[in-house]
This record gives sequence, structure tokens and C-alpha cells, in this order.
Amino acid sequence: MKLLLCICFLSIAVSAMAEQDVDQILQDGNNKFTAKMFNEVANANKEKSIVLSAYSVMPPLAQLALASVGESHDELLNAIGMPNDNVTKAAFSSANSKLRSTKGVTLQTASKIYVAQNYELNNEFAAVSRDTFGSEVKNVDFSKNAEVAAEVNAWVEDQTNHRIKDLVDPDALTPDTKALLVNAIYFKGTWKIPFQTYATRDKDFHVTKNKVIKVPTMYNKDTYNYTESKELNAQILEIPYEGDEASCVFVLPREVDGIDELAEKLRDPTALDKAMSNMHEIDIEVYLPKFKIETTTDLKDILQKMEIQRLFSPKNARLDNLLKHNSNLYIDSALQKAFIEINEEGAEAAAANVFGISYATSAILPKFYQLFMADRPFYFAVKSKSLTLFNGVLHGV
Repeated sequence: MKLLLCICFLSIAVSAMAEQDVDQILQDGNNKFTAKMFNEVANANKEKSIVLSAYSVMPPLAQLALASVGESHDELLNAIGMPNDNVTKAAFSSANSKLRSTKGVTLQTASKIYVAQNYELNNEFAAVSRDTFGSEVKNVDFSKNAEVAAEVNAWVEDQTNHRIKDLVDPDALTPDTKALLVNAIYFKGTWKIPFQTYATRDKDFHVTKNKVIKVPTMYNKDTYNYTESKELNAQILEIPYEGDEASCVFVLPREVDGIDELAEKLRDPTALDKAMSNMHEIDIEVYLPKFKIETTTDLKDILQKMEIQRLFSPKNARLDNLLKHNSNLYIDSALQKAFIEINEEGAEAAAANVFGISYATSAILPKFYQLFMADRPFYFAVKSKSLTLFNGVLHGV
């Protein structure tokens, strides 16, 4: 029998700990999880543009941790950087609330659990899902696979402004499917200082030292947060969105072929934050490509490489507290679909993940202007409330 968890994201109890401590624990956990997942996805997509939302994988893993017992429970908490269940509940409850209140941007999160007819969630897990993750619950007939897939996919599209389509394959649903857990997150931000469309021109982009293509490149000249990092051998530019609580960070290697070296350095989860601690506002002339990236990631493969092993084992997953009167559940498959678009107005991004669970059986400028010419592969990250929500690499448009 199968239990499918579909998780759709650009995607976050009360504890005795101080709220600031809980927020810091989540930020540190997010940094570590994001660094590991980015490294694995980048290695699996050499010389390709990618976008992913590591943060959006954390809430469902947190829910699964709260539904699991024994070593599987400990492995999941360790993966997302949570010390215990109480902190997990407090951290994600706080993050959900704070992210939704981010000023100046559209940042939507939602969660829904579809349960097979005649089955129920474990009472404690149902309460946690409702109170911490805001999950709705609905019973469906999984034998009507096409009908249920269409309903779930419509919900996913609605939650991601129609950016993530066809998340659930009808063939993945069978009468043995016991539940679907769907979390959705969507982000859209307008630059605080928009780029003017009339200034966009096709310019050279050096994919490699030997390959140059023309890409539509935006232009602006204003005051931005900026630094140059010797450790990363790169320029770092932060462009804020309306409201000044979310931003997009661009890390541009000094060398045309420097993106692999940069990606390797970003395996250190503290590397980017350390570099950004030296940022200051200066006048900058910015040339930045418009781009749109869609990436499908085999999360089962990636998470196993990130040492999340037991979740995918029929014998070791131990998701004993998920459904009433059901044990021996395990993750059978996991998939993420992610999207981002950067243009003159700002950025739009969304991501979706499906977890399938089985029941076992250059320029001349005045000296006072710094040049940021993104004409070679670079790293980017969409941040809100100090959390990295999306990140990726542009190798070419």
C-alpha cells in the first residue's frame, strides 16, 4: 500500500526558549540544509542553470519527524538542525507567521493533507499539522486516481500562481495510496528600485571562456549593499524588494570559469553570511541578465546523499504516528519542481515537492561608480527574514 506526500513550496507550540533563540536555531538549520542541498543539486546538474528551494523541503521533513519514532526521528531532526520536538514546533510556527507578514512582497504558504476514505490521521499528528503547519484535511477516494490528481494539481497551481503544474502523476495514485501531504509556497517581489525596461539590451554572456551568447541584460545605477569577498573570490550585490524585508543576493565570481569553485566554497553554510557581514551601501552600476529557470529535482536521491536514509527504508522509516492503526510506512519517492523568474519589475518564484510513501510490504566608468557586470555564470539567493528561500545558479539564459 502506498502513502504519498506531495509537498509544494517557495516555502514555515510554544517553547520555553526565547523566540530569538528559536529563530536563530531555524536560521542555522536552514543555512546548513540549504548548503548541503545546493551542493548536491549543483553536482547533479553541472554546467546547467538551476533553482531550488531547500527551505521548502524543511517543513514536510519536520512534519515527518514529528510523525516518526526512534532513530528515524532523530535522523530527521538532525538533518533540519532541530534539537527536539518542542523547538521544532516553536520554530516552524514562528517562521510561518513571520514569513507571511513580510512587508512589500507576496509570500504565501499553505498546507493540505488528503487522506484515503476510512482512514484518519493520528490525533496528535493531526493537531500538530493544524496548529504548527496550518494544514487542512480532506478525505478522498484514491481509486479515482485521475480525479484526485486533478484536484491536487489544481490546488497546487492555485497556491503557486499557476507556476507549478502537473505535480502529481495520476499513475502514482492507486487504491493502496493512504494519504497526500501537500505544502505550498509562492513568492513574488517588486524591486525597491525597478529596472527600466527601455534600458534592457542584448549583451554578451560568457557561458565559458570559449562560449559567448547574447542575453537580454537589465541596467540600473543606484545605491545598493555591496562587498568584495577575497574568501569567495567574488563580488556580492544585494538588491532589496519593496518593504526592505526581502532581497535577492547575487554572487559573481571574478573569473569566467569560477562558478564551480564558488559552489564548492558555499558548501560552508556560514560562508555567504560571513561575506555579507562586510556589505555596505555604495553607488553601483548594475548589468544583470533577465532570466527564467525551471528545475525538477529527484529529492529521494538528493536527500539520501544528504544522509537522510531511514525515511526511505520500509524497515527503518518508523512513521508510526502518522495514521491511526497504520505502521510500516516509508517514503517511496520524492520530487521537487521549482521555478524562478527575474525581470525588470522584480522576482517571482515557486517550488513544489512530491513525496511518495509506500506501505511496506566590463566598462569605463567614473571612479565613484562600482561596476557589477553579471556577464558570466553566477549564484543567486532569494532571502526573507534572514532565511534563504530559493537559491541557484545561472549558467546561461
